[in-house]
Amino acid sequence: MQWLGQMNDAIRYIEEHLDGEIDLEKVARIAQCSSFHFQRIFSYMAGVPLSEYIRRRRMTRAAFDLQNSDARIIDIGLTYGYDSPTAFNRAFQGIHGVAPSAARQEGAALKA
Repeated sequence: MQWLGQMNDAIRYIEEHLDGEIDLEKVARIAQCSSFHFQRIFSYMAGVPLSEYIRRRRMTRAAFDLQNSDARIIDIGLTYGYDSPTAFNRAFQGIHGVAPSAARQEGAALKA
């Protein structure tokens, strides 16, 4: 059961660093395995690849930021690792089904 605690610690690290760079080697060290094995174990346990999990979590946080702050859309996109408004818009629409500007409207239905 110790490995489950290590996996939870690794996920906690990922969650705390969604708005910055996530060092996969550090995540693997926290889980006490190689980066390759961590990604395989994570994918098996979560049913989704680690990179997809991180992308979805960042889009969820971006949606929350859009609805609860007055920050510019481009700034929120930059916070979560997107270098251009087009890339952020495309990724956001892919996850939530609406443009980031539409997410700011009251009653916008977004996925978490």
